[in-house]
Amino acid sequence: MLFGAHVSSGGGITNAIGRAADLGCEALQIFTQSSRQWRATNHPEELLAAYRSEAAAAGIAYSLCHAIYFINLASTDPDVAAKSRLALATTVGVAARIGADTCFHVGSHLGAGLDATLANIVDGISPALDALGDDEWLLLENSAGAGDTIGRDIDELARVVAAVDHPRVGLCIDTCHIFVSGVDIREAAIVDSLLDDVDRRVGLHRLRALHVNDAAAKLGSNRDRHANMLEGEIGERMGVLLSHPALAHLPAILETPGPEGKGSDAEEVRRLRATHANGASARQLNGARDESDER
Repeated sequence: MLFGAHVSSGGGITNAIGRAADLGCEALQIFTQSSRQWRATNHPEELLAAYRSEAAAAGIAYSLCHAIYFINLASTDPDVAAKSRLALATTVGVAARIGADTCFHVGSHLGAGLDATLANIVDGISPALDALGDDEWLLLENSAGAGDTIGRDIDELARVVAAVDHPRVGLCIDTCHIFVSGVDIREAAIVDSLLDDVDRRVGLHRLRALHVNDAAAKLGSNRDRHANMLEGEIGERMGVLLSHPALAHLPAILETPGPEGKGSDAEEVRRLRATHANGASARQLNGARDESDER
């Protein structure tokens, strides 16, 4: 597993690499522009060209670009739909230049339902697919399930993936979102069932990244409130998910608020690693016990 965090790209997109390396990361996530503005950032050509080599030199093996929060590909408002298509395609284009995947939230059907807005979503994703590089992926992120947001469960995400029908459209699962939407990832049997569902509906090969966030809100609350590692409702039981063998190759990227509300720090990354290691040890111990019981 590659451990990482969301970091700032302020001052130049390559600055994110050093910031992530200073935290002890092997993976990172960035916004390619202000997360709460439509206006795109013009990245200097020399920085885009230098990104891959600088990331490799710093030991950053995976990069993920998060599209802005305003995107709503399900919108029937022509202006919002056009801005959303452009914002997503622009992020994917920058990501392709630096060798990064892109993740995004589909948006909200605003009461119309997924069936009524699925065609709009597919049309909205199309320009982003044109901007994809040869190896990069476009990842749909699950939502916390509030209101009419799309992606509250694997079924909704799978329906979008099937409708888009592209070999490099996949998923990014957020641990806080999946927990507050009602999936108790503290329990091994439920994690097994979740991943079986992903495999059956979209294929585990399409699960490309994890957002690792503890939850400040209760199971099933549908409240998107991230907590620092080991300080929320999931706590040490996050290791149940992180240590699952099916996820062993994935990047696990923190989006926690951090001790001062300025984002994840080195201690958060250390906790992430330790939680994974402790979960793996517990899984091995339980496996040994099961084997002994069978004897």
